[in-house]
Amino acid sequence: MPDQPAPTVGRIVHYVSYGTPGGEYTKECRAAIVTAVHGPAVDPGTGDESEMWDVDLCVLNPTGMFFNQHCVQGECEHSGGTWHWPERTPSTSEETTA
Repeated sequence: MPDQPAPTVGRIVHYVSYGTPGGEYTKECRAAIVTAVHGPAVDPGTGDESEMWDVDLCVLNPTGMFFNQHCVQGECEHSGGTWHWPERTPSTSEETTA
């Protein structure tokens, strides 16, 4: 995983929703704002700090918003209940010069 910036309060990230158990709704990325940073997440198996971050989020859904505490970063797997940095998309100028 490439080096990622440390999250700070006010940054925009993507929160991955869980979806419904019956599959009526699948997991989806939702915009979220970091409201608190607790520091590096701790691996429960070893007690060691990981490279992922533990943050509180204000998650923005199309029908409202909710607050979720202690969300762990999930850059690779994008599992439900995790957050990650928004994917980078090439700008128009990069597309024309490539």
